[in-house]
Amino acid sequence: MTQRRDQRAESMTDKTYDVLIVGGGVSGTALLYELSRYTDLGRIGLIEKYDDFAKVNSKSSNNSQTIHCGDIETNYTLEKALKVKRTASMLVNYAKSLPDDERDNIIFKYPKMVLGVGVEECEFLRQRFEVFKEHYQGMELLDKEQIAKIEPQVVNTKNGTRPEEVNALAITDDYTAVDYKALSKSFVDQARATDKEIDIHLETCVSAIEKCEEGHKVIANNGEYRARFVVVSAGGHSLLLAQQMGYGLNFSCLPVAGSFYFTPQVLTGKVYTVQNDKLPFAAIHGDPDVRVPGKTRFGPTALLLPMLERYNSKTIPEFFKVLRLDGSVFKVFWDLFKVSDIRNYIFKNFLFEIPWVRRRLFLKDARKIVPGLELKDVEFAKGYGGIRPQLIDKDKKELLLGEARINPGTGIIFNMTPSPGGTSCLGNAENDLRIIIDYLGCNFDENRFNQDLLNI
Repeated sequence: MTQRRDQRAESMTDKTYDVLIVGGGVSGTALLYELSRYTDLGRIGLIEKYDDFAKVNSKSSNNSQTIHCGDIETNYTLEKALKVKRTASMLVNYAKSLPDDERDNIIFKYPKMVLGVGVEECEFLRQRFEVFKEHYQGMELLDKEQIAKIEPQVVNTKNGTRPEEVNALAITDDYTAVDYKALSKSFVDQARATDKEIDIHLETCVSAIEKCEEGHKVIANNGEYRARFVVVSAGGHSLLLAQQMGYGLNFSCLPVAGSFYFTPQVLTGKVYTVQNDKLPFAAIHGDPDVRVPGKTRFGPTALLLPMLERYNSKTIPEFFKVLRLDGSVFKVFWDLFKVSDIRNYIFKNFLFEIPWVRRRLFLKDARKIVPGLELKDVEFAKGYGGIRPQLIDKDKKELLLGEARINPGTGIIFNMTPSPGGTSCLGNAENDLRIIIDYLGCNFDENRFNQDLLNI
């Protein structure tokens, strides 16, 4: 078996690769796994600027730890839901193939539901159930009494039963939560277990990428790396590196930060709420935290912050580089703020960050899920929450939702992956893998890929 190396800042005589991945979160490590296991590429490298994998948006405290399947996400069309369902199944199939103790450290089973409160939301869920039930085995439409058997505190108040009409779409026996950091480390371990030469370079910060005769040259704090193909999966920094090369200049970046609150354990599983169609932000939900036993985590709030990484002020100047503020960006902001639902939502979420006000204000929203919550139960989750780099298309003057990719066709890809980027990590990696295969002319064991990740 070819010798493998775990490089940090030390020098290396040969830094030339078939494929070099920039970014050691769940997206970058998923691609590392797929390339090592399903292609005949001999030498693959991964660069990560921190001292460990998944320390930004894939860190367990920086996301909702949810496996998004499209079943309870009411802002998904059926078409998008089925697309997300496929990629979510890849994640679960991967984890289920691991030894039990490793699997049980990565994915978790909790009941999940989306809650309808009031006549209008309940009717919406009834109609949605009729459309979605044939595509999601185990989906149930629950009434108030059935909800109470699973999530009693959703139905019960201090003085009895909540008076509003309540129902829910639920799936009660499935893997619904994931620790994306643990998943990232597993991808790396599985890549290293192949007969490929896998080089990992931690504490390696990329400052620039240049086209060269061999493909691309990646310039970092500890030297230069060369690769026939480069994939950048570094969140908002992907756009920064792309624009330094002259790509993606039609994009601006709108970083949306999410914050969370802890309460005592008031929920058995995940409880979502119906999405407001006018809001391009996630509706509040309550989740068990897989790394904080005995607590329920509520959120996220949504706050526009001028940085590319939460709690990292060094990324503020980098944000202003990718903002590329002009009339097109102003128009997108104007279009957002002139919608009263969005304007009021953004203003309220700014108030969520004010220490004395935020718990009292958030309590009102959290009571939609658990009506018996009291102020003493709610605690701001300090240090929790990440940033999603939503893109603005300056040509079309619109905010783009979902994953984004810049592929100039020159042997380099830049990925920006907001939610459900974590869930879709293996599906997004598959898209990159197929582009790499076509560009480099390498072989792909599609039968093995389908058997392992899609069970076909």
